[in-house]
Amino acid sequence: MSLPKTLAEDVSRNLVMVARLIDEDPEQAYAYSRIALRLASRVAAVREAAGFAAYATQKYSEALAEFRAAKRMTGSVELWPVMADCERGLGRPERAMAMAGEPEVQKLDKAGQVEMRLVAAGARRDMGQLDAAIVTLQSSELASNAVHPWTARLRYAYADALLAAGREDEAREWFGKALEADKDGSTDASDRLAELDGVEFVDALDEDEDEGDNGKDEDGDKDRTSEA
Repeated sequence: MSLPKTLAEDVSRNLVMVARLIDEDPEQAYAYSRIALRLASRVAAVREAAGFAAYATQKYSEALAEFRAAKRMTGSVELWPVMADCERGLGRPERAMAMAGEPEVQKLDKAGQVEMRLVAAGARRDMGQLDAAIVTLQSSELASNAVHPWTARLRYAYADALLAAGREDEAREWFGKALEADKDGSTDASDRLAELDGVEFVDALDEDEDEGDNGKDEDGDKDRTSEA
């Protein structure tokens, strides 16, 4: 609303493209975010979008700078967890852990607090503190039977940490619980379960192609033999 109409439309079109492409083509989304940033760097939504596009392409230093700018402009703490995860991406898990203990966390909504817990557990694992990571994920949200948008990811992270600690039976149970909550396929819990159960998936098309190749080889061998 703070931009002239034509400029606002140009910026909006680029932000729409960022949203459309960020999952399937993050590099292209990043390119659109840079255009929007050049056009309207003083708009908080543009800085936030640029941050997520940089984050998706693992440009963590750039993402952190954009998130900080957006936070200054809005005064909101909702980006706090992803800012902490950028610190992890930059190889500073200790800083991420410190952010997990800051007052900003208490201002987050439930989804934000769960996200912060996931980041903190990841930071613990980065530091080789596997048992502490497992404890970090243990919470009322994990124990609840209610399903929220973040439930599958929380259960999956817990299962993955248990498996890393060698607690395979418990891990299988929690991968199963993650799968139950994963309505939109946000995790690969089904693949992890199959892996634990020793199930190996074979691409039927690839198998047919291999058989076809083998048939050609056999014919080729026969031809060379008859020629000899």
